[in-house]
Amino acid sequence: MKYIVTINGKNYEVEVERGKATIISTSQAPAVQAQPVTTPAPAAPASAPQNAPAAPAPQNTPSPGNVSGEAIKAPMPGTILRIRVSKGTAVKKGDILLVLEAMKMENEIMAPRDGVVSGVFVSEGATVSTGDTLIALD
Repeated sequence: MKYIVTINGKNYEVEVERGKATIISTSQAPAVQAQPVTTPAPAAPASAPQNAPAAPAPQNTPSPGNVSGEAIKAPMPGTILRIRVSKGTAVKKGDILLVLEAMKMENEIMAPRDGVVSGVFVSEGATVSTGDTLIALD
């Protein structure tokens, strides 16, 4: 079977046979400008079960809907393993903010620029979906 796989903006045409894979050709993917996406908040359920366990509390009280500054969002679904910053922490571009486990791999979520953490909206052990706000950076 043949597949086209994109890694770091470069397309690879890959042929996969039982027990081996071969790269057939490569090409540069066209540049795409990302646009911010806003999604409405999901509606709250009419009533929560009385015996439901409490969810882990985030480190800060602001909700992701009230993010001041730049929202750092989950690039993929997964579980938060470690949070390395807290509200008020000064960070430099490339500093590790948290570690997200996805598909049995640890992914370091890094600061896209210098700034100060203005909010942490997840806790260790929390499950997140793609696009969930993890941290706000002023």
